[in-house]
Amino acid sequence: PGAAAALIAVIGGPEVHALGWWYPLLPVGIGCALMLGVAILVNNLARHRRYPVHWR
Repeated sequence: PGAAAALIAVIGGPEVHALGWWYPLLPVGIGCALMLGVAILVNNLARHRRYPVHWR
């Protein structure tokens, strides 16, 4: 996915180029937030595991 995002940014049309830095930041940011949310949900379902260990 990372290589595909970089390739699309380089060979993309004028619409992709007009987005500027928003093109890589939005998909990567949304993907990271989604993966973190799933990790927290899945790892906290089991009582013997906690992720993250410390919230502060």
